[in-house]
Amino acid sequence: MDVDSRVERAAGGAIVEPQMNAVALDRFGGVDELSSRRMPLPEVGDNDVLIRVEFAGVGSWDAGEREGDYDGIFGVASTFPYILGWDAAGTVAAVGRNVTRIDVGERVYAATMPVPRGGFYAEYGVVEAEFVARVPDRLPTEQAGAMAWDALTALSGLDLLGLRPDQTLMVFGASGGIGHMAVQLARHSGIRVLAVASGDDGVALVRRLGADDAVDGRKDDVLAAAFEFAPGGLDAALVTVGGETAERSLRAIKNSGRIAWPNGVLPVPVASPGATLSHFDGDRSRAATDRLNAIIEASSFEVHVARTFPLEQVGDAHRVLNDHYVGKLALKVG
Repeated sequence: MDVDSRVERAAGGAIVEPQMNAVALDRFGGVDELSSRRMPLPEVGDNDVLIRVEFAGVGSWDAGEREGDYDGIFGVASTFPYILGWDAAGTVAAVGRNVTRIDVGERVYAATMPVPRGGFYAEYGVVEAEFVARVPDRLPTEQAGAMAWDALTALSGLDLLGLRPDQTLMVFGASGGIGHMAVQLARHSGIRVLAVASGDDGVALVRRLGADDAVDGRKDDVLAAAFEFAPGGLDAALVTVGGETAERSLRAIKNSGRIAWPNGVLPVPVASPGATLSHFDGDRSRAATDRLNAIIEASSFEVHVARTFPLEQVGDAHRVLNDHYVGKLALKVG
């Protein structure tokens, strides 16, 4: 099915493009630049899937992108109106002629990039079929909508670290989006996890999700806790929040250990840690989502959604990005 076959007719018989509700930018800037409007549905190519979005994730990177921090870095010029939104879940509205493994009406989630075809702050989003996956039966659509990039980034980081069961891992920023999913994925693999969280609620969350030990990075002595957890030093760290405390905490990693640092996590360390430091991007391929889904089906994996906002209140969601919360924020779109 191709969406080009879906037309609307105005009075007098004139053909009008199908329209959707969306939130877009006419220029980069502050929260007030986000505005609701009617826009044409995105075009569906031969290898694409059109998703009717029910829930979309809101991440810290959305604020940076809104302000223009990503302008041009993907090798594609920014065009306006510009629709944010990197991950979402919903149902398949249409598929391109070459798409055979996904059917209209199925419940799916996807990781996309807003450049060049627009993101998920809209009733519909188009994504290459390679990056679309069915939502596991046990996972609510709201959780799936806020999951894709965070979970896939966490999984890619753990792959890079290559830890064996019973080896030790510090997840720094463990109560954030990537962090709380990394804790669960690591524990599923039998890795011993020291979670460095934020606030009493963050510590409580990661303990509930299976961390072997947890400390509050805002007030506890992380280095002392790390050496108590692993007296000979930790085998690895996954760092999802940068800064002085993170950098100081990396002294607890063995010189023979490894540190995984997702691209985009700022600030990057100033001092070179003794352990090997690798920057990486999340893998959003079909192979990666197949692996993620298998883990979700075989475990109690959950996405902790701190708050969900209606699409028209996206400005409020962006303001909350600057506040303390644990897990992820989401938009209810459809």
